[in-house]
Amino acid sequence: MSSAHPVWSPETTELARHRKRLRGRRRKLLLKLASRIPSAPFRVLPEFLIIGAAKSATTTLYAYLEQSPHVAWSLRKEAFFFNQTFHWGLNWYRAFFPLRSQVRRQARRIGGQVQTGEGSPDYLFHPHVARRVKDTLPDVKLVAILRNPIDRAYSFYKHQIMRTNEPLTFEEAIDAEEKRLKGELERMESDDRYASFARQHYSYKARGRYMEQLDRWLEHFPREQILVQLTDDLRSEPQATVDELTQFLGLPAIEVQIPKRTHEGVRIDAMQDAVRARLVEYFRPHNARLEQFLGRDLNWDC
Repeated sequence: MSSAHPVWSPETTELARHRKRLRGRRRKLLLKLASRIPSAPFRVLPEFLIIGAAKSATTTLYAYLEQSPHVAWSLRKEAFFFNQTFHWGLNWYRAFFPLRSQVRRQARRIGGQVQTGEGSPDYLFHPHVARRVKDTLPDVKLVAILRNPIDRAYSFYKHQIMRTNEPLTFEEAIDAEEKRLKGELERMESDDRYASFARQHYSYKARGRYMEQLDRWLEHFPREQILVQLTDDLRSEPQATVDELTQFLGLPAIEVQIPKRTHEGVRIDAMQDAVRARLVEYFRPHNARLEQFLGRDLNWDC
């Protein structure tokens, strides 16, 4: 079924420049990481992870924590180790993080503890990540931030358009999702190294079934090791939300400064009312499970 939603169609030269920038950034990162591998045994591993959900303000949450002098971050926000490069080995992951001597110097300078962390928003959704994290970092603290799954899906769709991964309109994409994803999870579960393009890029509804993903993490970690926050709270009460986060991590409170907007994305028409109404009904039972788990009303498209 077609819809009136426009699909982003950048000029060829603009698209070429965009892809060249992405390749350049990736090349610089890989070279930097490669140069740090010899010192990997002397580098720390993270005390906390922001695990998702994708397009739910993980970057904003990261930006708030960056304001704390008690946090020493990885080389970049998203290491993507446990979902993409796990088989490259732990030294590759360590290369993202500061040297133990640097962390000690920072701790002496501020007169208190310093923690490290990273935020890869695909961790929540990937079927192998929870087990891999448990085996590698059994005491790590986990932070998930969740957004209205309908708004998250549309934001994720715009991201796929920007990356030129999605040829369909939004309505067509959600109608095609079951067919696109059929058998992909089973193949991933049977093959530890299989990377599913379809699950990575076309999981608009699947990523919004939050309790399915949290259940997987709770098979490996106790509830008290996982903090679940909401994008709505971060926007309406940023100080209180960040206070909850720093208390969970055992860090001193910070007086937050509102970060500048980080992701503009592409601009397309608003979601059609009929499509939103369909998704409200689709997510209703999944949201009800999450409400029961959190012990609060979410008021998502009531």
